[in-house]
Amino acid sequence: MMDHDGENPTASRPAPSAPASALDLQELKGRVRERLLDQLNFTAMAAVDHDVLRGQLAILIMQNLEELEVPLNVAELGHFVRDIQNEILGLGPLESLLEDSAVCDILVNTYRQVYVERAGRLELTPVRFRDNTHLREVIEKIVARVGRRIDESSPMVDARLTDGSRVNAIIPPLAVDGPILSIRKFNKNMLGLEDLVGMHALTKPMGELLKAIVRVRLSTVISGGTGSGKTTLLNILSGFIPANERIITIEDSAELQLRQEHVVRLETRIANVEGKGEVTQRDLVRNSLRMRPDRIILGEVRAAEALDMLQAMNTGHDGSLATVHANSPRDAVARIETMVAMASLNLPPHAIRQQIASALDVVVQVQRLADGKRKVMSIQEVAGLDGDSVLLQEVFTFEQTGLDPQGKVKGRFRATGVRPKFMEKLQAAGMTVHPKLFDPANVEEC
Repeated sequence: MMDHDGENPTASRPAPSAPASALDLQELKGRVRERLLDQLNFTAMAAVDHDVLRGQLAILIMQNLEELEVPLNVAELGHFVRDIQNEILGLGPLESLLEDSAVCDILVNTYRQVYVERAGRLELTPVRFRDNTHLREVIEKIVARVGRRIDESSPMVDARLTDGSRVNAIIPPLAVDGPILSIRKFNKNMLGLEDLVGMHALTKPMGELLKAIVRVRLSTVISGGTGSGKTTLLNILSGFIPANERIITIEDSAELQLRQEHVVRLETRIANVEGKGEVTQRDLVRNSLRMRPDRIILGEVRAAEALDMLQAMNTGHDGSLATVHANSPRDAVARIETMVAMASLNLPPHAIRQQIASALDVVVQVQRLADGKRKVMSIQEVAGLDGDSVLLQEVFTFEQTGLDPQGKVKGRFRATGVRPKFMEKLQAAGMTVHPKLFDPANVEEC
């Protein structure tokens, strides 16, 4: 970790000392940080092991505190050193939240407010930035790591942290009060179907049916609102795709964690400064058809790529999976119809609905309830056309019956009694599904 003169990049250079009595803790951190920025060789630091670097940086921080003649007790010194290490090597005040496994989302509303989501509920944290300039520096550090930029001419950005967490930032002039940062954390602990059953997100019979649906190559759309668990369920269902199939995933920001080995991951690209070089999901879907996929998984259908997705499902790529933002299965079908219309091919509505009815087999609705819990609210079969409308048949449903004294949602999962048409495909593929699975008398309270 030596610079071009053979010196240690974390070696101290002479710096004027300053009395600590006039500095509060935040001012002191800013003062030490500024001194370190003058003393460090960041080019040399890039080649040094992270743990070694943190250790050398801790020594240098303590040297600076001695020069400033700042008296701190052991606990204060430990917090001070860790905070400065996070400022220089990490994302400052956000590091503690990123390390907290209970935190799912981090929402920064200017430097004054940092909210997090734990167990499906938002809560305000004591974490603060020094000012909006400090927050802007952290945002710029994030986007620089992934080769993006954010400034007044390009004030919005989607990026990804090194661990896969998804980041969205927006700055003035679009954000009136100051920079806004949102981080959807990458879940390092991959959930399985049994975990969802244990959390009462669905029942075991519902899980077994979903597993069979994937294995028998029924094309499935998972719909739900923001933060409802669409991607989590998509990850779990994709795990039931046989290992001998070639899977291509297409996402705006790669976050799927497929367990199979034969997986090709594709990610969109935004336009450059000159407005060139953009690669959309529709471009990737079209290209994926030339890559001999067995299954195509779309992280989220947002626009005209819906048409290409339906075409793929109708031309030998059945069993593909996708998610869509919608409040109900019926809304999901209507949204897909609208997105197909965005392809500007002037297709009549009846032709679009024929495509949807022919391509899709199942719509799974997920929702985050008032108590923060996520549940599979409905499993519905796309049963063809009924006149000029896409016919949906509900197979399983969750019915909310009230709230307990702690504010937790009470309800029950039950079958509707409908025996889906795709049972014939399951039986033809050797899948054993007992008829009692669809008996409406089987109710599971939760």
